[in-house]
Amino acid sequence: MRQSIRAEMLRLRRWPVLWALVAVWFTLNLTFMYLLNYISYTSGSGGEDAEQTPEQLLAQLMPAVVPEEFVGGTVLFGGALMLILGALATGSGYGWGTWKTVFTQGPSRVTALLGTVVALLTVAVAVVLGAFAADLTVATVIAAVESQPITLPSLGRSLAGISSGTVILGMWTMLGVLIGVLARGPALAVGLGLVWVLVLENVLRFFGELLGSAGAVTDYLPGSAAGSLAGELRTLGGETTPGVLTLLSWPEAVAALAVYVPAFVLAALLLVRRRDLT
Repeated sequence: MRQSIRAEMLRLRRWPVLWALVAVWFTLNLTFMYLLNYISYTSGSGGEDAEQTPEQLLAQLMPAVVPEEFVGGTVLFGGALMLILGALATGSGYGWGTWKTVFTQGPSRVTALLGTVVALLTVAVAVVLGAFAADLTVATVIAAVESQPITLPSLGRSLAGISSGTVILGMWTMLGVLIGVLARGPALAVGLGLVWVLVLENVLRFFGELLGSAGAVTDYLPGSAAGSLAGELRTLGGETTPGVLTLLSWPEAVAALAVYVPAFVLAALLLVRRRDLT
């Protein structure tokens, strides 16, 4: 197992796709969470008729609220990119024929795929820590430039934000792993994953509202659970980040995500173990 993990970590480190996706995520995170909001604040576009006042915009840019703002960005933007990473990590192995080589000459199928899973989860943790540190740095600079008190988030809030972001990105990554195994190809896997994240879940939630109590099951979809966990961390009013919801309580959201992560991994392992590669 250790050798499989080391091999996968080496492959991921030298894989340009990984660094491209991480760069895109950092760019989107800083642009939508800070750059655009700061431009709106300095230009005075958040007036009385706008959805947010300048005071609300400035409050969202302060270091104390980095945990909740950061987690809000992992629900949709970060989640979609990590799902793509997971789908490409497993789906490309079928397109390139590398899974066939590994399974016939190397460790067992389960060991090989678990090595990929552990490596991807390690990447997810590293991405969360890096993005959180970048957000905190930018927020601190903005507070200093605007002569605002620099109040850092408490240790408890920081740990809550980091752990929530890790669980959310880990869940989306494992869903990508499963989709890559199901599709047995990178292009179809990425397409299916994006359709699920950006379209299908929203449609299902819409019809769930029409069904009343019978549609409550849609509240427990992966995106709904992730959005609800992010929503439970919010303390500020005003406009929320796309994907942030208030459908589930904190224990319900955590329980749903805690079920999804091992379920996606187990399903992928069963498929790889039982299915022919051709």
